Amino acid sequence: MAALKHWTFATLLTVAAAAGCAGGSGASGGEPSAGSLAPVASSVATSTPTGTPDLNAPEELARGIDVPWGLTFLPGGDALIAERETARVLRLTPGSGQARQVYEVAGVAAMREGGLLGLAASPDFAQDNLVYAYFTAEQDNRIVRFRLDGDEQPEVILDGIAKATYHNGGRIAFGPDGMLYAGVGDAGNTQSSQDPDSLNGKILRLTPDGRPAPGNPNPGSPVYSLGHRNVQGLAWDAQGRMFAAEFGQNELDEVNLIEPGRNYGWPAVEGAGDTQGGRYTNPLVTWPVSEASPSGLAIAGNTIYVAALRGQRLWTIPLTGDPAGDPVAQLQDRYGRLRTVQVAPDGALWLTTSNTDGRIDPRDGDDRVLRFPAR
Repeated sequence: MAALKHWTFATLLTVAAAAGCAGGSGASGGEPSAGSLAPVASSVATSTPTGTPDLNAPEELARGIDVPWGLTFLPGGDALIAERETARVLRLTPGSGQARQVYEVAGVAAMREGGLLGLAASPDFAQDNLVYAYFTAEQDNRIVRFRLDGDEQPEVILDGIAKATYHNGGRIAFGPDGMLYAGVGDAGNTQSSQDPDSLNGKILRLTPDGRPAPGNPNPGSPVYSLGHRNVQGLAWDAQGRMFAAEFGQNELDEVNLIEPGRNYGWPAVEGAGDTQGGRYTNPLVTWPVSEASPSGLAIAGNTIYVAALRGQRLWTIPLTGDPAGDPVAQLQDRYGRLRTVQVAPDGALWLTTSNTDGRIDPRDGDDRVLRFPAR
């Protein structure tokens, strides 16, 4: 793998300051100027097939997995699955009945909600064989990449993200613009969410080599949106709109429509509330925390699917109205805690359980990967 600049938190601050001196503009919580976020040319296609997953036709693809967390698809339909505690990356071929280890990420320091978290295959995986991972290390959370067919150490592309027992975030995904997005938790320091110089409590937008993406709200900064508590779900609809699932504290969990430069209010606001004259952006949908604790989020056609941990159900949200309809609970209490939901290239909905994470007693066969075919 070619050597690249190791983008640390301190490096990013220096770059951002230099960009600001060069005439960069935009307040930390304000709106970017019109046209400042033109899409980057990319071969990445929107991951929102038009079919409707049949939630009445479940297929168990694999079982006995240790706290599955990240999930990403490869060309041809195979999936990679991250085990949070073991740092193993498993490859699962539909119909094979088992997931086999293909890589182990070095440097993972698993603890409570930390460990090997999000995975994202490179948009050019067929050519570069690169996989990206977000994980908790000894001193921080970081994003790395590695070749799936090699045994070299993962290459750090961004580190210096504060870690904690809880609220590490961890979801990463490539957007339709070819940029890498990361949901980062506040790591228990609520004020970091409002601090434009902190990586925590944010959604970050990076180039594939870890630099701040061109067209971000503040030049030289990786911050795309702020005021988040703990984002663990990211997805785009067919129009290219970005949605995120976010854990609340004691009252309300959220799904947000993410727009560049917007401030989503944490810790001043939990759920919908006083926007302080437009400074904060209210969520599209909220639930009581007992009914959700939303981790994964996926979009198929005109429906958002949200995997709920504490709520032990799959929420469906129609993208109708302005722009979302009322959520409907599916699969309630059928499989236990649900961590990750993704739409496969063939339109099927994949779902992972999270019953071996120490929060409840595992069921026979846990944890498992389920598939719901597209109709």
